[in-house]
Amino acid sequence: MIKPKTTKKDTRKELESQVDQFIKANGTIQQVNMGESGLVDGKYNTSHIGFNEPKQERTPLNHVVAAIQQKKSSKPFAPTQAKKKPKKTIIYDDFGEPLRWVWEE
Repeated sequence: MIKPKTTKKDTRKELESQVDQFIKANGTIQQVNMGESGLVDGKYNTSHIGFNEPKQERTPLNHVVAAIQQKKSSKPFAPTQAKKKPKKTIIYDDFGEPLRWVWEE
């Protein structure tokens, strides 16, 4: 059985009901200024940015790339021909009236 996709309307209703349940259970909603929740001590949290570690040396793989290029160049290139699609044409009788459709290749 396939589950029906939840629509935005359903999601909104579910969120509204969860908020109503929270408020009925004596929960309080604290208002915060826009962007304030992403700040730590009034500043952006820079601990996750990733510039704290020293630059790592990369492993050279030039010989691997050269081997791959050599394999590619040694194979003969055989272009595949595109198959012609059948064409639908109409057949007329002696008086110019259409009789039937025929597929021609």
